[in-house]
Amino acid sequence: MDVAGFKQAQRRVWSSGDYPDIAQRIESAAEHVVASAGVEAGHDVLDVATGSGNVAILCAQRGANVTGLDLTPELFDAARRRAAAANVTCEWVEGDAEELPYPDDSFDRVLSTFGTMFAPRHERAAAELVRVCRPGGTVAVAAWTPDGGNGKMFKTVSSHMPPPPPDLKPPTLWGTEEHMRELLEPHGAELEFTRANVTFEAESPEAWLEYNERVLGPMVMARAALEPQGKWEALHEDLLRLYHELNLERDGSFRAEGEYLVTVAHLPAQ
Repeated sequence: MDVAGFKQAQRRVWSSGDYPDIAQRIESAAEHVVASAGVEAGHDVLDVATGSGNVAILCAQRGANVTGLDLTPELFDAARRRAAAANVTCEWVEGDAEELPYPDDSFDRVLSTFGTMFAPRHERAAAELVRVCRPGGTVAVAAWTPDGGNGKMFKTVSSHMPPPPPDLKPPTLWGTEEHMRELLEPHGAELEFTRANVTFEAESPEAWLEYNERVLGPMVMARAALEPQGKWEALHEDLLRLYHELNLERDGSFRAEGEYLVTVAHLPAQ
């Protein structure tokens, strides 16, 4: 696998569209992660793949010393604006989840919400989260589950794209307890799991699809790749069918749940 090329493609994906707008719709998951990790005033916190700062800003509001790291620094402008509006200060650092630029045992809490799950080498990314967390500290990660609404959306999009490298594991494996045990228990972590949903609403399934086609990076890039080949319409129809299947409303409006898994890893004190 061309790891460097893959990461550059990921950066293009998440800097396209309007991820900060999407991020506002998933703030409840960030609140879940921060609460589950027990972030307190004075903690040194690293938010890996911070995006536009959902988790980082919440931690800073609790009085923590926060660094938000992301492979896509184009998102930091929005993060800085949001932090200023919340009257908090965070440090924003361009960096790679698989090569965190910090010494061992640097943070009390290491968090990631719908971010590290997209790193290409799962074992390496998980090991980095643990490495920079202090003994007795906590790592907490949120990831979309494979069978939830967003997991099904990602699967639908990928089914229309060129196949990924054979050694690239699906990101939604981070949303399964079995995989998280494989990643984190070898490091001596004691794990806790909770599942929850983010609720997405729109005027109709068609309106929700139009919104995602415009703002969600993976969908924006898929359309850019497929439309010139005359292949976009097939994916568009599959996604519309999926959104109708996921829709919980019967009055023409749209409401659907995106299930996610929060994994909290308590690291041994020694």
